[in-house]
Amino acid sequence: MKRFLGAMLVVLFVLNPLGSVRAADDEKARAILDKAIKAVGGAEKLGAIKGFTWKTKGKISVGDNFIEFTAITTVQDLEHSRSEIESDFMGNKMKSVTILAGDKGWRKFGEMVVELNKDQLASGKRGAYLQTVPAILVQLKDKGIKLDLAGVEMVAARPAAALKITGPDGKDFQLSFDQESGLPVKLVAKVTQPMMEEFLMETTFSEYKDFNGIKKATKLESKRDGKKFIDLEISDFRLIEKVDPKSFAEPE
Repeated sequence: MKRFLGAMLVVLFVLNPLGSVRAADDEKARAILDKAIKAVGGAEKLGAIKGFTWKTKGKISVGDNFIEFTAITTVQDLEHSRSEIESDFMGNKMKSVTILAGDKGWRKFGEMVVELNKDQLASGKRGAYLQTVPAILVQLKDKGIKLDLAGVEMVAARPAAALKITGPDGKDFQLSFDQESGLPVKLVAKVTQPMMEEFLMETTFSEYKDFNGIKKATKLESKRDGKKFIDLEISDFRLIEKVDPKSFAEPE
């Protein structure tokens, strides 16, 4: 009987030799995330965030040109966001507003308002989620979020631990954290543009500053399918206790 049980244990190990390895990897992945949460501001402070806003100035690639723009973004939870963008294209002043409000969304360009269709709304929500998560991180501990180790890479000549993160919808992205500080330094994800073309977005985060106990990257650089796409500088990052519901209403 002992020989039989011993043989069966060997068989089970052969059939599933990675069980203990997976458990260890899960612990390592959670430890990386926990270190990052502590580095950004701590679970208690990050978990208490109800909303936040920030100002941005930067350049975005349009064809063979780079257009300068400024923006104000306001976020409340992962379902509500508002982005107001002003730009100057060859002397023409342009302004656009994009609003996401639960199962509704709108985009205003000039005086024209368009309600987002199902695909555009889903694309906008994913973009807002990818924009928000690196700033708060605690959502990555939610039930249904899967964390996998994705190796170590060099970001700005420094080693960074990468995690592959998969949400309940099955879509994944990769977030890398500086091994020394724990701060998020790079995000890689497939996203779609307003015209619904899919591309690979790589964004690096740097020049962290402290805003009322929360560390926020103030410089972001993004590539689209390997080509330079956006350079951003963030300022006036502020936490908000309550956002005016009118901020997320259909624009007039």
